[in-house]
Amino acid sequence: MNKNQKSSKQTSQISQNKRARHDYHIQETIEAGMQLEGWEVKSLREGRSQLTEGYVNIKNGEAWLVGTHISPLNTVSTHYTPDPRRARKLLLNKFELNSLVGSVDRKGYTLIPLKLYWKRGKVKLEIGLGKGKQQHDKRHSIKEKDWSRQKARVLKNINL
Repeated sequence: MNKNQKSSKQTSQISQNKRARHDYHIQETIEAGMQLEGWEVKSLREGRSQLTEGYVNIKNGEAWLVGTHISPLNTVSTHYTPDPRRARKLLLNKFELNSLVGSVDRKGYTLIPLKLYWKRGKVKLEIGLGKGKQQHDKRHSIKEKDWSRQKARVLKNINL
């Protein structure tokens, strides 16, 4: 296998929160590491995670990922009961953490998990700093998507 080719097993993206970009205006994205247990890493290798109901909470100067679901594998040991919805600590440096605290407290932003992926063998989480969209904003973005799809169809038919 060539060095530039990737096998199907080595996909870098684990899961993505597609609703986040629909529900929020994302202003900035930040990459964070995660503190995980062994069974969670094995489950993520199988792609068993869900970010849709998750959010990032800042408590006592630490960032925590709350509400995401990582399903345990059937092969997890019998004497240990894993909690799929436990709070997971995010690994950020002090400067990133202080800027997030300032944005959330003073400006009214929300921290949303956008994407979970592998980077050099480690699990990374892309966090979005965003504000919630109003209903009319959501309708406007849906109209823009539909219009761009229709333009692409028309251009494709003209080129044939």
